[in-house]
Amino acid sequence: MKKVYAYVTRYQDGVKQVLVFRHSNPEAGVQVPKGTVERNEKLDDAIKREITEETGLRNFRSMKRIAEDEWENDDGQVQRRIFYHVQVDQPLRDEWSFAPTGGGAEDQVCFHYYWIDPYDSNDLIRGHGNYLHDL
Repeated sequence: MKKVYAYVTRYQDGVKQVLVFRHSNPEAGVQVPKGTVERNEKLDDAIKREITEETGLRNFRSMKRIAEDEWENDDGQVQRRIFYHVQVDQPLRDEWSFAPTGGGAEDQVCFHYYWIDPYDSNDLIRGHGNYLHDL
């Protein structure tokens, strides 16, 4: 199984910030936008689709693959994780809530988005901040 992870960034007052969200289920922790690559889907298409489905953002200015690794979930399933640095070409609010449009396990949930300093990733759930230092 392949998963794509998005480090969406912006500059606010000259300081780089990374987009994160808090899931409506508190146990899910603070995360970055991510999702499963569909069968026969190109990685660049998957990251665009996942960001749009999870955040509502569109108009991608740049996307750069920054890291790949393997991650073992709590259930023992091993995933191939591909991390991207993504910039979008649209005004970005300081925070907003969004109901994902991808269906499946995310039906009936709401994500609350906000920005963090990429060097302060302590609040991120397991493994989501592993490559912030590569931005």
